[in-house]
Amino acid sequence: MIPCLFNLGTGEIIVILVVVLLLFGAKRIPELARSLGRGVNQFKEGLNTGLEDSPKSTKDAEDKEN
Repeated sequence: MIPCLFNLGTGEIIVILVVVLLLFGAKRIPELARSLGRGVNQFKEGLNTGLEDSPKSTKDAEDKEN
């Protein structure tokens, strides 16, 4: 059995999946999933880039000066 996701039952999850299938169609769903995955990857890369560009702690700066 599927664990509760936002307190939804199995029947409710199935209804939601059927509605999504009807709205977007079977051909469009893989495209949506692919673009969602790309967006998540870009977000993670942006976070990592932001962390690399951020200034180091003062201890690291002091070590470089000596």
